[in-house]
Order: sequence, then C-alpha cells, then structure tokens
Amino acid sequence: MATYLVLYRSSVDAMQQMSSATPEQAQVGMQMWMDWASKAGSALADMGAPLAPAGRIPSDANGDSGLPIAGFSVLEADSAEAAAGLLQGHPHLHAPGAVIEVLEYLPVPGA
Repeated sequence: MATYLVLYRSSVDAMQQMSSATPEQAQVGMQMWMDWASKAGSALADMGAPLAPAGRIPSDANGDSGLPIAGFSVLEADSAEAAAGLLQGHPHLHAPGAVIEVLEYLPVPGA
C-alpha cells in the first residue's frame, strides 16, 4: 500500500474562500467534505486541513510557484490510479480554479 500527499490548489486561497462563505455555505461545504471522507473510508489516513501562506525560504525568493496550496490530505491506496479514483467528484473541485495534485511518498534513502 502506498501513501499519497494530496494538495488542494486553487486560484483563491483557503482564507479567502472561508471568509467569503456565508455560515450556510460553510456548513454545506463542510458536509460535502465529510461525505467525501466517509466515501474514502480507511484510505483517508489524514483528513488534513486548510492552509495559509506563512513564508518562503529563502525569504527573498521570488517567482511564481503556481496556484496557491489551499489545503492537503493524506491517502493510502494500492496505486496512483486508485488514489485518483478516490478523488473523483471531490468537493475541492467546486472551488474557483481548483486543481488537485497527488504526490506519492517515496522511501527515504538510507532509512
């Protein structure tokens, strides 16, 4: 079984998304996430959390690093295809400019 880091990217960062939602929209959105988590079942190793930018190393780095990362989850699946299947119809895909990036954990050399 492999482990996958799932990055939720969007043209609108998580803070903007959360602050612009009404309480009703936030409740509906959270229910969509909980429904997805239930569907993913034991494959969802870590539900993750919304994220906000906190800095860049080195601090004077510039350049566009792509769409902001709005959050993450951790999945366990038999293959990258199986992980992608768990993300079909994911609620994040309703966010503006949403993209889900899936990265496989690799063994640490020498560990």
